[in-house]
Amino acid sequence: MATAALNAERVRRDIDVLAHAGLGVSDFIGEAIESLTRAVPHAAACAATVDPNSLILTSVRKYGSLVGRNTHDDEFGLMEYGRAEDSSFRELALAQVDAVGVHELTGGDHRRSPRMAEFMMPHFDFRDEARLILRDGAQVWGAIAFFRESGEAPFDTGEIDYLDTLSQTMARGVRTGLLTTIVAEPQVTSTGPCVLIVDSTNQMIQMSAGAEERLDDLLTGNNSGAASSVITSLVGAARRYGRGETDVPPRLRVRAASGMWLVVHASPLSNAEGRVGEVVVTIEEARPPEIVPMVVAAFGLTARERDVTQMVLQGVATKDIATTLHLSAYTVQDHLKSIFDKAGVRSRRELIARVYFDQYAPRMNETLLPSGSFDVAGG
Repeated sequence: MATAALNAERVRRDIDVLAHAGLGVSDFIGEAIESLTRAVPHAAACAATVDPNSLILTSVRKYGSLVGRNTHDDEFGLMEYGRAEDSSFRELALAQVDAVGVHELTGGDHRRSPRMAEFMMPHFDFRDEARLILRDGAQVWGAIAFFRESGEAPFDTGEIDYLDTLSQTMARGVRTGLLTTIVAEPQVTSTGPCVLIVDSTNQMIQMSAGAEERLDDLLTGNNSGAASSVITSLVGAARRYGRGETDVPPRLRVRAASGMWLVVHASPLSNAEGRVGEVVVTIEEARPPEIVPMVVAAFGLTARERDVTQMVLQGVATKDIATTLHLSAYTVQDHLKSIFDKAGVRSRRELIARVYFDQYAPRMNETLLPSGSFDVAGG
């Protein structure tokens, strides 16, 4: 027992170091899960990032025996977000529960978990699942599911409690990892907003020009799940929203592989004869007002630091910030120093550029087309 406890503490320290190392999301999650295997053994893991506002997944990465097994990813997205289950990522996040074991939650009766009984067991022979929500303060940045196969012992209470203690550290690694990706060179062809239509049988029956390129940009490397699972998650959420089962519009902001921030949203189409259950999905480049709150949240600022940052972005002078917030100028300067450290910048100008122009400044000399996209082809 002493050896196991010592090993678990070493793993905790390793993950804390990784969370502060400035790694990209893929590198952080991959190394953290590899380390975590020593403390909580598992046959496979599936890590999702989510939009903190809607809690809908924005990417999927797989490890262990799940790597490359993407055939059923679309089905997973529909099940995870298209039907209610107490242990779904979104329900756990809303319930302020950061770690659960399905075997423990169901009393060993997997029929009480449709996800396990209808999906995990028949497709992958997984007999138990532990879920960890990545929560930093009031915001959730992702979730990880760990699996054990037939013949392996279920996750026990001690392991679930241990995972629970890692929630904030793992969340920190993910949120800071979102800011490490540098925007790639401008695309060779301009796509503008793209549209997909998914029919009642969950097939993509139509897509506009450039949609395939946008989908490819949602892939996350060798460990990536199918990019379309992000779309089907939205589709499932859109159908629940259309039925009045949820009050959260199915919409998400995602940092794509290219480094571009995208907004993806879905809406059920009005029923018409022979066209029931269709959902339209739109993918477009995010505009500054859509991504600024998420970028600022990813800095991990305190409430007062967010107030100061908001005023800096509005161009308010230090003395006026002090007056408005009833602080001394010295205190404002202390807040600014902390903000600069967290954002990785050295001045107000760099902070504004970091927040607003990471995505847009490299293309300021390009023509803006009627579609709202940049004319990267120069004509």
